[in-house]
Amino acid sequence: MITRVSIVAVLGVALAACQPAIPDSGRGVGFDGTFEAQQAERDRALAASGAFAGTAMPAPPQVASASLEPVNDGSPAAVAAETSRILDATRPGGVGNEAATNSGVEPLNASPSNPPPPVLTATGISRENNFDAVAGQRTIESDAARIAANRAQYRVVAPEALPDRSSAGPNIVAYALQNKHAVGTPIYTRRGFNKDRKYARACAQYSHPDQAQLAFLSDGGPAKDRAGMDPDGDGYACDWDPRPYRRGVEG
Repeated sequence: MITRVSIVAVLGVALAACQPAIPDSGRGVGFDGTFEAQQAERDRALAASGAFAGTAMPAPPQVASASLEPVNDGSPAAVAAETSRILDATRPGGVGNEAATNSGVEPLNASPSNPPPPVLTATGISRENNFDAVAGQRTIESDAARIAANRAQYRVVAPEALPDRSSAGPNIVAYALQNKHAVGTPIYTRRGFNKDRKYARACAQYSHPDQAQLAFLSDGGPAKDRAGMDPDGDGYACDWDPRPYRRGVEG
């Protein structure tokens, strides 16, 4: 193991010794003065050959003496001025050439292709409110005759008694107002078996308790409960509650 490592180290030293030495100028690449000398020599050769003879250098750009546009600082006035400037620049003919696009009709900056705006003229008050116009059509006598004709058509309707609210069937509103006992208070005797099953089957036929109570009263209720809709005997079938009707009358 030691012999193999030693051999590798010896070979590495031998290879390093075979590499040529790189001279160190101490100034870095390109800083030994040769580049500047070569550049100067090239410039002298070009000047001597006349390659740039008669070639004029471009003139420097001229600085306009016109005043600069105001800076848009975001204020309403600056925004309005900037908007007006952009519209003038995009208008056909450019700024200051409004005459080319002037139709001659107000407003003066309208395009010739646009029709002139309609001119509205005052026509005065309507004929119905113009006394001079109405005076030739109506008179005091004609107005009095028209009023008298309208009064002759009036008909006074005398109040009549309301019709009796009676029907062949039961009225659950009247039943709720006539019975003052609370829900769940047993008033009538109920006998039989399977009261809960009969109650659930009978009440499932109706979508609203009002319908169940009406059917219950129509079938002999509250004294009789043939379908088993009032197992506790309070006279109210299928969880029907009379209190909303009582509160409506009490206000």
